[in-house]
Amino acid sequence: MSTTSRSRPAATIRDIAARAGVSVGTVSRALRGQGGLSAETRQHVLDVASSVGYDHGRLRPARIRRVGFLLHGSHAGLADNPFYFPVLQGVEAACRAAGIACTYSSVSSPGEVAALLPLLEADGMICAGYWPPEILAEIVRTGRRVVLVDHAAADLPSVNTDNVLGAYHATQHLIASGHARIAMLTGSEAHVSIRQREEGYRRALRDAGLAPDPALVIRRGEDTAEGNRAAARRLLALHPRPGAVFAYNDHSALVLLQECAAQGVAVPEHLAVVGFDDITAAGYSRPGLTTVAVDKAALGREGVRLLLHPEPPDGAHVTVPVRLVLRDSSAGRRGR
Repeated sequence: MSTTSRSRPAATIRDIAARAGVSVGTVSRALRGQGGLSAETRQHVLDVASSVGYDHGRLRPARIRRVGFLLHGSHAGLADNPFYFPVLQGVEAACRAAGIACTYSSVSSPGEVAALLPLLEADGMICAGYWPPEILAEIVRTGRRVVLVDHAAADLPSVNTDNVLGAYHATQHLIASGHARIAMLTGSEAHVSIRQREEGYRRALRDAGLAPDPALVIRRGEDTAEGNRAAARRLLALHPRPGAVFAYNDHSALVLLQECAAQGVAVPEHLAVVGFDDITAAGYSRPGLTTVAVDKAALGREGVRLLLHPEPPDGAHVTVPVRLVLRDSSAGRRGR
């Protein structure tokens, strides 16, 4: 057979990337219908693929052999983090059951992503907690499958706590206990779960005929012990002091209990306190902390399930239910 009569070699993903002027990862995401691309980029890649006669039937979902668990560097060290460490345990258990490996790392900048991810050799990533958009975009650009846990972004599958309902029940519990002036200790609005917990708090107040008061919303500055302590002191300095507080997480609630003890504010007699997350320390505080329990390991397990069995590949959002755990910190005096 002469050279001119031979069939032209089939176009590859690399051929499409070269013609389209994009990365191989971008081509892979566009052809697989994964998120993280603009509509224009996706269509451009598809048009180029069509023009070179790419056979879409050759594309098969890549088998996940190793999962990377990523945590942003702004979160506390994993071993000391009572929320994300159990999430990782859930990820590890699900990976072992599926016969795949799991690695953990933290990153704090787009440059670290570019340097680290090739070393992890992970086929899919579970990104837990808050992620600045520029770092998340860099992770997506690598072309790996990505599932978010305790975070959300357009076109990416995610697993989250039922933050709105949990905050609603926490605030509703305080209202049912007779409190009318209920403050909220909260954090950065950049975090999806915090925004949702604020929404649940305000919704419970409105449903009870109580107008949310912006002066009673105390937003923590730095995500540090001192940042939580400063917020607690600002709350206790309010005049008149509220009768109850819903704290967006147990860390801030426990620091508030410490400040109350230091300032001679009796809990729950003078101030009822409810937290969120039900970390281990919540059951050992004095008084015991009423809180919203989150199945943190389930967040990790669901993240792995979405990674291995996308349904659909993008836009799948799983909500893990919560429950209110009543302890002594919220059994305050009625009518405040």
